[in-house]
Amino acid sequence: MTDLFDKSREAERRKLAPLADRMRPRGFSEFFGNESLVGESSVLRNAIENDELYSMILWGPPGSGKTTLARLIAEKTRAAFTQLSAVSSGIADLRAVIKKANDDWKFNGGRTILFVDEIHRWNKAQQDAFLPYVEDGTIVLIGATTENPSFEVIAPLLSRCQVYVLERHEPESLAALAKRALIDVDRGFGSKKSVIEPSALDFLIGEANGDARALLNALEIAMKAAKPDQRGIRHLTLTLLEAAIQKRHLLFDKKGEEYYNVISAFIKSMRGSSPDGAVYWLARMLEAGQDPLFIARRMVVFASEDISLADPNALPLAVAAYQATERIGMPECAIVLSHCAIALAKAPKNNSTYEALHRAREAVQESLNEPVPLHLRNAPTKLMKKLGYGKGYKYSHDFSEDAGKQDYLPKKLAGERFFIPYSEKQSPKKKKS
Repeated sequence: MTDLFDKSREAERRKLAPLADRMRPRGFSEFFGNESLVGESSVLRNAIENDELYSMILWGPPGSGKTTLARLIAEKTRAAFTQLSAVSSGIADLRAVIKKANDDWKFNGGRTILFVDEIHRWNKAQQDAFLPYVEDGTIVLIGATTENPSFEVIAPLLSRCQVYVLERHEPESLAALAKRALIDVDRGFGSKKSVIEPSALDFLIGEANGDARALLNALEIAMKAAKPDQRGIRHLTLTLLEAAIQKRHLLFDKKGEEYYNVISAFIKSMRGSSPDGAVYWLARMLEAGQDPLFIARRMVVFASEDISLADPNALPLAVAAYQATERIGMPECAIVLSHCAIALAKAPKNNSTYEALHRAREAVQESLNEPVPLHLRNAPTKLMKKLGYGKGYKYSHDFSEDAGKQDYLPKKLAGERFFIPYSEKQSPKKKKS
């Protein structure tokens, strides 16, 4: 009786689970998107269906199918499957998994798949802890991450795993997923009559932004809010979907890779003289909640690094925009930021002063602490004068430009050029040996 009761409770729990969880694919035929990764005859799918596993990292944005793929692997293989979340687990949990994996191998000859969700949240010490067990095959690791593994997973572990990149869902995949959820009787809303307007479906897909989970969550809210008409049909209209979604969640994690990608796109749009690109990425950042002062600071730096001498007014403009942003605040300061971003994008570009600083720093690092030439030193005491401090210095105001020429660099760097006018477009001289 206990078993029957437990099964009944589990079935009830599944019915009450969120739509996104209920609609997880039960096989590859239901797995939408990422055809190159899990489509028929793909390397990964063949390995899974042949029960030939290896450690891997699944990297992709939220809602792209990382956890779903891991669960499919568990269902399609004969290995024991253990799941840990890097957010809530630690080394003690890992040790328990390793002990059980060793026991299973010793007594049953069975393999263990360890699925670590959000593996990027484990620090170096935690990742080091299970490295030996991945290396000797005690566990087959499947890690899921939204962050670039190159930065978040330690190199020794990364070298022992195959990295698979999952892309955001295409509109066609999301449309198919939404329609399946509406007609699936067992897991979706097939037992309830419903009609979704084409404009509502387009809106739903656009707002999901490639995230299958976000799409299904919004669809579930809309279905629960829709009132059946006299025939018992629920009409999913554009107005209803707009109310259900409220506001799109833009992918802009302040600690994640996309954060830096968007900032990079903003800077490169201004550098490439694209006002449209600059204002688009500016709007992306503002809508995602980026600190407007951060954006203003980046534009101040850009004005000196990328425009510089080509338009000396660019820096004062960027500084004024920063001050205005600081004093006005959102939302009005967005207008100021747009003004400045477009002006900087349209301005002529010149990075000669930035490159001059870079060359000078290289020279400083390579030449160590070269002494200041005597003629450039002040001589406030008799001893200093006796030692030659200031001797031979030409006070520039007393000479013509040609007659007043003298060396201003240490002896070993004489003749070096760090500032090269933008118009010359030539490489810097090689350092003298």
